[in-house]
Amino acid sequence: MRDILDQIIKWWDAGETFGLATVVRTFSSAPREPGAALAVSSGGEVVGSVSGGCVEGAVYELSGEVRATGQAVLQRYGVSDDAAFSVGLTCGGIIDIFVEPVSRETFAELGEIAAAVRVGEPVAVATVIAGPGKVGARRVIWAADQGEPRESGTLGSGDRLDQAVDDDARGMLAQGLTGVRRYGPDGERRRDELSVFVQSFAPAPRMLVFGAIDFAAAVARIGKFLGYQVTVCDARPVFATTARFPEADEVVTDWPHRYLSGVSTDERTVICVLTHDPKFDVPVLEVALRQPAAYIGAMGSRRTHEDRLERLREAGLSAEELARLRSPVGLDLGARTPEETAVAIAAELIQLRWGGSGQPLTLTDGRIHHG
Repeated sequence: MRDILDQIIKWWDAGETFGLATVVRTFSSAPREPGAALAVSSGGEVVGSVSGGCVEGAVYELSGEVRATGQAVLQRYGVSDDAAFSVGLTCGGIIDIFVEPVSRETFAELGEIAAAVRVGEPVAVATVIAGPGKVGARRVIWAADQGEPRESGTLGSGDRLDQAVDDDARGMLAQGLTGVRRYGPDGERRRDELSVFVQSFAPAPRMLVFGAIDFAAAVARIGKFLGYQVTVCDARPVFATTARFPEADEVVTDWPHRYLSGVSTDERTVICVLTHDPKFDVPVLEVALRQPAAYIGAMGSRRTHEDRLERLREAGLSAEELARLRSPVGLDLGARTPEETAVAIAAELIQLRWGGSGQPLTLTDGRIHHG
């Protein structure tokens, strides 16, 4: 929903009732991930996508029905059955889509959620989508580290369900996860009659790029394209300028290792060390390899890599810590230019995130979408 939030807030502010369709669960080769959304205004305007085109027409019609009846619906779409002319996914996947009517009356917290997303404040929305509870009941949970724990709304089955979902939602927020959790009617974790969809609006993951060179400018651009909050850091003020890195959210003039030592990283953080100068990259990698991160990559030749490993061993890093280093950085695409190298790095990030093979799809079989 994040990508259509600005538009649907305009409808919400204007007092409209609109249909909101959200992918809540996927199976096999589904084209969109949980959280992808499509909305239909009272005037028939459409924003967003839930399937890349496969079932948009059917979801559009269902959104209109839901808006008219005021009743939320959980609908499954699967493989096309040409003989029956059924609506399905030509990719062979299956998706569950929750369609609900949204207005200022039914979703009073939407304005607060939009405001939180704009400033990067973590917030989760939990919605009952199936089971013995009140389908469509919603609870909004803010991260506990933003001051006193705060929640709004109820899932309708009493405090125990709300408390169980609060705990799970905050855990999912910390990891940036969105998905379905199942409980008993009163929040029992060993039962699964009631399905709750938890959508996390966590801040964008960080990409830290060290080395203010032309390759870093290309990596910063593709990092923004992929949705990262990008910081470029270099100790040389003549090179570390916003004019040279207009796409970066932040340009820092500092020694890379000193800056990284004062930064909180997490399991979604990407660290790219592009200096290929031992006096810069060895100290910053020594810090990076001892901090949480999804990806730590360093640019340089294989000879540079071997020299770098030796220096890091001398600094006391273990074999387990060194195994986290992706060097030389990126997939083998034959990249030469800064832009091509940035694509190779982005390709490796995507491969690691979703578990792809990195091979041409023409040489593989089975499902295309991983994860």
